[in-house]
Amino acid sequence: MIDELDMFAVIVEQSSMNKAASILNLSQPALSRKLAKLEEELGAQLFRRVGKRLELTRIGQLAYEYAVELRHSHRRFLDTVSEYATEGRTSITIGASLTTLQTTLPDFIKALNASHPEFDIKAITGKTHEIVTLVRENKADIAIVASRIEDAQLHCVPLFDDHLMLVLPSSIVIEGRDKLGIQDLNGLPMILFSRGTWYRMLTDEVFARHHLQPDVRMEIDSFEAILRLLHTCRAATLLPQSYLRKQLLEDNELTVVSICELERTKRTTCLIHGDPASLNPAVRQWIEELTELQ
Repeated sequence: MIDELDMFAVIVEQSSMNKAASILNLSQPALSRKLAKLEEELGAQLFRRVGKRLELTRIGQLAYEYAVELRHSHRRFLDTVSEYATEGRTSITIGASLTTLQTTLPDFIKALNASHPEFDIKAITGKTHEIVTLVRENKADIAIVASRIEDAQLHCVPLFDDHLMLVLPSSIVIEGRDKLGIQDLNGLPMILFSRGTWYRMLTDEVFARHHLQPDVRMEIDSFEAILRLLHTCRAATLLPQSYLRKQLLEDNELTVVSICELERTKRTTCLIHGDPASLNPAVRQWIEELTELQ
């Protein structure tokens, strides 16, 4: 009977069997049969015809009021079910620059899932300036970038400091490898990260500051690809310390060389976000907890 009452309400609201039939995607005869069935079940007439008009009987008025109440009750029920189904879940969109995508984001999301399993996490990536714009335009709730951001519209939470390190294939023999200095990079065959990222800008600044001209064999936007090609190209690279896990180096038969000038290339990986008031309360609370730990 619920469907028939909803149909009846549509007829009343349209004041026309033709219009109601069109809205309900029924033929007029089919609609008339359904109306007759409803009147039979109720044991009362719902409409009386006055010329070409349909007027509600007293029982018809009561039936319409009940149908409207039933419709609202049904909607409230569906809304409650929807809220219950999503109760405790918090959607969060995280932006990541190309560098942090490969260095920081995987561990960050793993830790976030462990501490807040109720978060539904979506990640979007791009160059640092693109990610900053996404946060500013509220298209990302938070972001992780490999630099401090000075922007009046954004809040910047430092996470950790990082610096560049020289990475070489273990098969390459360089005299005094454990005591290499920054000038030993001059003319050294190297595979570097692609241009246009903050990380590559840092690398180029090191070369310019120390007047170095390495022999750049390739430029690639994947740390993993760079590591795999070092042996093939018999080349070295500069990578962030945060990326160089022990197992990763062992699996690719690589050696890390510390150079004091590279250790001074400090960068700070930060979490950025916009107006705290615009954030989901659960996300805001988590950021506050994170800030207190720094």
